[in-house]
Amino acid sequence: MSSNRATHPPDHPATFSCYPAIPPPIRLSLVNTGEHACPYLPGRMSSNRAFWAEQIPPEVYHAFMDAGFRRSGKFVYQPVCRGCRQCISIRVPVKEFRASKSQRRCLRRNDDLRVAIGPPEPDAERFALYQKYVTQWHGKKPADDPEDPYESFCSFLYESPVDTVEYQYRDQGGRLIGVGICDLSPQSLSSVYFYHDPDESHRSLGTFSALREIGDCIDRGIPYYYLGYWVDQCTTMDYKSSYKPHQILHPDGIWRNRGAD
Repeated sequence: MSSNRATHPPDHPATFSCYPAIPPPIRLSLVNTGEHACPYLPGRMSSNRAFWAEQIPPEVYHAFMDAGFRRSGKFVYQPVCRGCRQCISIRVPVKEFRASKSQRRCLRRNDDLRVAIGPPEPDAERFALYQKYVTQWHGKKPADDPEDPYESFCSFLYESPVDTVEYQYRDQGGRLIGVGICDLSPQSLSSVYFYHDPDESHRSLGTFSALREIGDCIDRGIPYYYLGYWVDQCTTMDYKSSYKPHQILHPDGIWRNRGAD
C-alpha cells in the first residue's frame, strides 16, 4: 500500500508562511468561520478554517489541497467541525486508474458529445444552464439566493485565485449540456464544480465529465485528479468512491490507497 505525507499548514489562525521553498514566502491569515448548517449531513453543524486570496501560485495551492483544503470562488477552506471528521479529501492516482464496466459504458454512451477545453468565461448560455441545474437537480429556488443570481454565479464559479480551466460539453446540434470547472497545476487537476442539463440524466454526465477529466490528466502527464470531499454517510457523495483505485487523506496527514479491489 503506497502512501504520501501531506504538507500541512500550521493549525492556527495566525499569519504564517506556507510553502517556504518559493521565494518570497506567501503570507496568509487563516480564520475560523462561524458554525452553519452542514450541507452534507442533516442536523449537523459545520465550520471551516479559511482564508481569502486574490492569487495563489499553482504549486502553493496544490500544497493546500494536499493538506485537505478546497476552494469556492476566492474562498479557500478546510472543514474543522467539532466532533466530526466525515469530510475526507479524495483523489485518484491517474496512472493506476482503471475504468469499471459501467464507466466504460458511460464513455461509449457519450462518444457523440463535443468537448472543448478553455478559460472559464461566464455568459448568458452558461448561466441559463446553471439556473436550470440548481433549480431542477438540487431543488434550489431563486429566493434562496440573497444576492444577485448572476453575480453569485460568477463569484462562485468564475472568480478564481488559481489557474482554472473549463470543460464544455455539447451535443451534435451544438447545444450546451454540461460545464465542468477545474483547477490546474503541474501536479493535479481538481474538480471544482460540474453543472449539466437535468433533461440529459440518461447520459450520466457527472460520471462522464470525471472520466473525461481523468483522461485529460493522462494526456497532460498530471499525476492526481482531486474529487474534493467524500462523505461516507452522504449518499450524494457515493459516486466519488467509484473511481478506483483512489486515495484518501488520513488524519495523520498521509494519503493512503483505498478501493484497489
